[in-house]
Amino acid sequence: MIEGPFFVLVVAGVLGTGLMAGIFCALSVLVTRGLATLPPAQGVAAMNAINVAAIRPAFMTVFMSAAVLSAMIAVVTFVVWPDDGTVELLLGSALYLFGSFGLTVVANVPRNERLARLTPGAPEAALYWPVYVREWTLWNHVRAVASAAATVVYVLALT
Repeated sequence: MIEGPFFVLVVAGVLGTGLMAGIFCALSVLVTRGLATLPPAQGVAAMNAINVAAIRPAFMTVFMSAAVLSAMIAVVTFVVWPDDGTVELLLGSALYLFGSFGLTVVANVPRNERLARLTPGAPEAALYWPVYVREWTLWNHVRAVASAAATVVYVLALT
């Protein structure tokens, strides 16, 4: 049974990864679907504005905290090696760190940076916009599922 400060750490990990799962899910099923219906110039401009807002403290605190908590859970698990929940704790950490945080760095951010370099009304932006929405949303689905799965296996470790 996980107890004491380690229990609190894992509960915080559950909250962080669960919150990120919800954010990523909302982006996939609401935001990008809505933006995809806009003319390309408007969609590009709106998504660029969202991407600027995403690097402000409100989002980055939750996103980075979930990564730090997942890393701390993995390290403490290796040090303590609890009798119960070890596999779940390590799997939850890997799911968030690689499937959400890492995927953001290698899949979503490069697409955001490419989109930011385009002028919203330019022909190149109009051509790239549907590709961007399709690819970005696909990888965002993966981030949502990975975050949700991390939450579930962290909860399983606590039971």
